[in-house]
Amino acid sequence: MKYNKKFLAIIPARAGSKGIKDKNIISINGKPLIAYSIEAALKSKYIDKVVVTTDGQKIASVSKKYGAEVPFIRPSYLASDKSKTIDTVMHCIDEVKKLGEEYDYMVLLQPTQPMREAFHIDEAIELILEKDEEALVSISKVKEHPVLMRTIDEDGYCKNLLNVSSTVRRQDFPEFYKVNGAIYINKINENLNLETSLNDNKLTYIMDENYDVDIDEMLDVHIAEILLKNR
Repeated sequence: MKYNKKFLAIIPARAGSKGIKDKNIISINGKPLIAYSIEAALKSKYIDKVVVTTDGQKIASVSKKYGAEVPFIRPSYLASDKSKTIDTVMHCIDEVKKLGEEYDYMVLLQPTQPMREAFHIDEAIELILEKDEEALVSISKVKEHPVLMRTIDEDGYCKNLLNVSSTVRRQDFPEFYKVNGAIYINKINENLNLETSLNDNKLTYIMDENYDVDIDEMLDVHIAEILLKNR
């Protein structure tokens, strides 16, 4: 518990998934997807407790096997397609409080990011503490640059997404980043509530784009397997 602060890692894992059946526990290189996030959190120098919040008994069982705690089963109203992540986070914090445990920060780790490692979590925690900020989000440089992106009007004509000329060398493109969903850190106080937009956390922790693989379809699974084998 360096810095005299306590950190609660929250890994949200819904049982229902449309793109890939049982996505959060699909095998990647012989290990359930969620295990990568659990193991990274457990290896962190600063995380005090790792909780998986899920509505699925199978996910709960797998999570416990890999060392996470599952002190409650998430209610069904927080496990629909329309449920917001912040609702799940606040519910988890409240449930942990009922156990008599309180933490200074929550670290949200999406289980669909298997490339994220313990050192990323530690560096992000050190950054938010050194900057004395309340909220952090991990980002990665975009691969598909918005300078080349277009919208199409009703008549079929292109319109630039950005109001800049795209007639420049690729190496001269301005840098753009995206929220990659790997790490969110928020101080647990009155500013963390049901109205909080985690994607709008202001302090940024930049991750190399080679670590940005979000499992959404089977192609992502195959990419992750190749990268993990060569890591």
